[in-house]
Amino acid sequence: MRLSIFKSKIHRATVTDANLHYEGSITIDTNLMKMANLLPYEQVHVWDITNGKRLITYVLEGEQNSGTICINGAGAHLIHKDDMVIIASFAVLGQEEAKSFKPTVVVVDKNNRPI
Repeated sequence: MRLSIFKSKIHRATVTDANLHYEGSITIDTNLMKMANLLPYEQVHVWDITNGKRLITYVLEGEQNSGTICINGAGAHLIHKDDMVIIASFAVLGQEEAKSFKPTVVVVDKNNRPI
């Protein structure tokens, strides 16, 4: 049996920009990506704490140590600059591996700096 398991998240990040006229995705500071164990083009769920909207997209690398969290494309209709979000990823694991797996959680401040 294979299970979809919570892999990692960036918790309570502040959206720094929303770019409607882009092909789609979320741009994330590469330092935050590394800390949260996220890879370029990896699928993520973005949950907007401010307005309750949710979307699924993929990650693009942003400037390192910039604090960038930018919603691109159609997602910019749902999630806006200054909204607070949770960015989560999942992995498909075998049942035995899933039993001992520990997710990575990166909690950030209002400037998207790790706490």
